[in-house]
Amino acid sequence: MQRTITRIILTLLGLYTLVQGLWPLLDPMGFYLDFPGFRHGWVSMDGPYNEHFIIDFGGLSLALGAMLVGAAVTGTTMVARLVSGAALLFAVPHLIYHAGHVGHFPQLDQVLIVGGLALTVALPLVTLLVPGRRDVVSSAATP
Repeated sequence: MQRTITRIILTLLGLYTLVQGLWPLLDPMGFYLDFPGFRHGWVSMDGPYNEHFIIDFGGLSLALGAMLVGAAVTGTTMVARLVSGAALLFAVPHLIYHAGHVGHFPQLDQVLIVGGLALTVALPLVTLLVPGRRDVVSSAATP
């Protein structure tokens, strides 16, 4: 069984990822122009609009978010670790790319981009490192 902290992390990361996935699917151009919403243009400053790329990113994020929330709901440590590993397989290359391509952003945006993406790497790492909870077998149930 998962510890409560693992469930909380998976749920928060999953909900964030679901929102991040829905936005480009529902409004690809809006996502391109306005992501992350509080500091505009992070996607648009990185290259020309490509609806295929935006839709693919949205679908991938939506699928990953569903898996993260599903892992929190199932409660098994093995599923949590499997989905956390999948999240890392997406988050690490994403962080590496953006860490090397932020020079054209204002300094505050550079910190927010790299810091936010570092969080998407750190949270799944935590869920991988938190030990599973041992199931306690009641002595009353033993014959």
